[in-house]
Amino acid sequence: MGAGKTTVGHLLAAELGLPFADSDQLIEQRAGRLIREIFADHGEAAFRALEHQVIAGLLDGPDLVLALGGGAAEHPRTRGALASHPRAQVVYLQVGYALALQRVGGDGGRPMLARPDLPALYKRRLASYAEVATLSVATDDRRPETVSEDILARLYWTERAAVRAPARPEA
Repeated sequence: MGAGKTTVGHLLAAELGLPFADSDQLIEQRAGRLIREIFADHGEAAFRALEHQVIAGLLDGPDLVLALGGGAAEHPRTRGALASHPRAQVVYLQVGYALALQRVGGDGGRPMLARPDLPALYKRRLASYAEVATLSVATDDRRPETVSEDILARLYWTERAAVRAPARPEA
């Protein structure tokens, strides 16, 4: 939460000429209810299962820029789908805890903000993000446009390096 996924995602999508999607918005559309209502009525486990279905379906579709909810990478099946997808480039937008809270604090539509263990949750999620990420980019004190340009440049060079890498000789 608060890393700038939606803002940076829109910028990346525009630059890449791809559609943009936000998994949280798609979940709400599919369920016909707000995420906070899903959490309140059915709990986090039900939400994560629905989240996984939406994300897995999007990964099997055409290319797009997708902003994932903050907890998506913690779900083992979602993390596995992201890690094993042949075309997925997972960009971890790193944001410090204090800045994340400053950006989203007071947003009643985020059920995770009400958790008493929020600092521990933040720390626990860092490992999941790092595990699934193909690219990590710091966002603290940086404009979304600068973050987007950084991502594009690094993805470009990563792609070029993969194309130029010599094939391993058969053993």
